[in-house]
Amino acid sequence: MHVLSAAEMQACDRLTTERFGIPSLDLMRAASAAVAAFAQEQFPAAKRVTVLCGRGNNGGDGLMAARLLALAGLEVTTLLLGAPDGLAGDAAEAWRELKSLEDEPKCGTECGRSLVHVIETAKDLARHTEALEADLILDAVVGTGFKPPLKGLALAALEWIKATSTPVLAPPVLAPPILAVDLPSGWPADETAATVPGPVFPADAVITFTAPKPAHVFGHLTRHWEQPVVVAPIGSPDEAMLTTQGLHWAGSALSLTQARRPAAANKGSFGHVLVVGGTLGTAGGKSGAPAIAALGALRAGAGLVTAAIPAPALPLVAAIAPELMTWPLAATAEGSISAENLSPKFLSTLTAGKTVLVIGPGLGQGAETAELVAGVLLATKIPAVLDADALNILAARPELLAKLSEMAKAGRTLVLTPHPGEMARLTGLTVAEVQANRLDVARGFAQRTGFTLALKGARTLIAHPDGRVAVNTTGNPGLAKGGTGDLLTGMMAGLLAQHPGEQARAVEAAVYLHGLAADLAVHQADEHTLLATDSLRQLARAFRFQGFCFRASGPNRYLWLQGLPPAESSPASAYREAAE
Repeated sequence: MHVLSAAEMQACDRLTTERFGIPSLDLMRAASAAVAAFAQEQFPAAKRVTVLCGRGNNGGDGLMAARLLALAGLEVTTLLLGAPDGLAGDAAEAWRELKSLEDEPKCGTECGRSLVHVIETAKDLARHTEALEADLILDAVVGTGFKPPLKGLALAALEWIKATSTPVLAPPVLAPPILAVDLPSGWPADETAATVPGPVFPADAVITFTAPKPAHVFGHLTRHWEQPVVVAPIGSPDEAMLTTQGLHWAGSALSLTQARRPAAANKGSFGHVLVVGGTLGTAGGKSGAPAIAALGALRAGAGLVTAAIPAPALPLVAAIAPELMTWPLAATAEGSISAENLSPKFLSTLTAGKTVLVIGPGLGQGAETAELVAGVLLATKIPAVLDADALNILAARPELLAKLSEMAKAGRTLVLTPHPGEMARLTGLTVAEVQANRLDVARGFAQRTGFTLALKGARTLIAHPDGRVAVNTTGNPGLAKGGTGDLLTGMMAGLLAQHPGEQARAVEAAVYLHGLAADLAVHQADEHTLLATDSLRQLARAFRFQGFCFRASGPNRYLWLQGLPPAESSPASAYREAAE
């Protein structure tokens, strides 16, 4: 799914109406229906709802949603920020329909109560503090067309919410949750930073329409990382979603992993991954890193996986899983991989039949190990995923980086998986410079070198040599722990082994699944206690996840950029799945 800029989203709406004949009012009706349905599904206990509306199309969505919620039996208070004579087009029609609700005969015992107030000054807000004694607030003040800063009545409404939400009595009363329509008011749609400095409405859930904008995939829009950010279809055809941004959502690649395997498949059909890494001795005790990477490749579906590790570490790695094959490598006195393994005959034997190489997990950076890394990478032509110490060795040897870049530009798939510190070493930038400009740094590096780059972090970026960048929106702070990067590396290799003609999507799917599995695991435990192996146990559920695509009905009819559908986030859902 493409990520559209604000201007591209407006062009999409125009094309939908002018070329494909769908009236703009129908788009607003579909959007408001999605808002009303999502509000009731996500906040089922909410009986009293306050809707804050601006006078643009975002406010029109809110006005129509207010009417639908009242018809559904809820008590709805709508505050229009500004005189209604300033409304135009579809928003004006939405206002007329909401006001007419007061006169509809059926709106007696069958529907809830609808109160509508016009707010023309900040002082007017002070007379409606009872509106904040609601179970849910809908923020429909400003949306995609907003240009910062927030000002006027919109800013006054934000200050009003903050002032009246501050608990001054004991025990404190929790403020009602806020559902943002399109975007939290005050957040620019084209912003690619995680946070913004200007005043912004808080949000506990966000629903947007048709396609995500940059803020939806880059920004931390909600108060907590697990709160939902979803996209709802409202009728715009794919042909109207035109973009030149080169940005898309990584979750779209999950469809690659959900195709059924051929009935006549065998283990040779799904590739053979070779994992090279590990130390055991005075150079370090890092046998777990290659073991987790190998397990990740196996669980991701590779037909065969061999872990090539220093001989002293072999018993530990072999004990991880009986399905894992191992190969002992000559070790230095310190317990790291020796350059003795570089003989052409041995390398030929080691790499024979392998279809994807992983190198780096737990490897160490000794002189002999560095020679081994260079020799293996230059002697092979198969796709390779480089992680951890292999990246640091690469950063310290620019001549090796240049040679591998030539191979990548000639067509070899080489995937680098740096965290910001490793990225800084690869580029000569500071960590602060990398983090301040993640998108351009990742895209520029991939274009210059020919590598596929997965720049890890909150909102991992997958940058491709052709300039396209996928943004991942799964994952949580529990992943900030040793072993999780090794698991991601192995999963990438496992998917690359199975999909040799779909390298870009394979890498994107691995990143998305890795974060999703961690999200599923945390909802059954806690982000503080999450281990890489906890995520590993959730991969089966992640592979079957259906929140990545639009559906006609049901709780998964939205595309879940962030958070999980209620059925998936419940700890009991795993037991229900097993029973079914």
